[in-house]
Amino acid sequence: MSAIDIRTLDDIDGIHRAAGVLDEVWGERGTMPANILRALEHAGNYVVGLFDGDRMVGASAAFFAPPAERSMHSHITGIVPGYQGRGLGRQLKEHQRAWALERGVGHITWTFDPLVARNAHFNLAVLGARVTDYLVNQYGEMDDAVNRGDESDRLMVAWALAEPPAPTPADAEILAAVAVPDDVAALRRSDPVAAAEWRVRVRDELREHGASGHRVGGFDRRGYLIVR
Repeated sequence: MSAIDIRTLDDIDGIHRAAGVLDEVWGERGTMPANILRALEHAGNYVVGLFDGDRMVGASAAFFAPPAERSMHSHITGIVPGYQGRGLGRQLKEHQRAWALERGVGHITWTFDPLVARNAHFNLAVLGARVTDYLVNQYGEMDDAVNRGDESDRLMVAWALAEPPAPTPADAEILAAVAVPDDVAALRRSDPVAAAEWRVRVRDELREHGASGHRVGGFDRRGYLIVR
């Protein structure tokens, strides 16, 4: 694979191509409409495409939080099949980080599904982002191919751009280990009842810990969210 180039999108053709890429990734038309991407870009927010030569293979959009927070929220990132699992997520996050720091932004926030083990590992163990909240059914019912048939619970994380990554808790700091499925996307297809049971189990455990003042502090590659 040739080197991937990340480019800001400031023309209508690129914006429509990005909307098409996101539709391809989520398997649904209108995942992130071109008019919304265009409005975000025109207002000075982060809208980029990932390119392999002339082919756009990914897209990402983020928008600024209130000025006093000096923060940016990364709302959506998608990489087309065939390019996933090749380190492009890390490359994109480093691009976001540099872009944000140039504009005086100190934190990037985003959400991810706590049942998706690979995302938990990347966000918590690789980037060292910090979990700030558990959001129940944050986006309501979603009818795309990725999320269909499940509730949209999410963990909110914050990435401090000028600080070292949050370390994985030492054994003495670990209060609990909350298991997540190996591949929840496959489980939704093969056994949606079991996938729904996982959702409720993880939600209940994490919310119970959160009510006691504890937070997810990392991820163990054996398949556990670490609570400290």
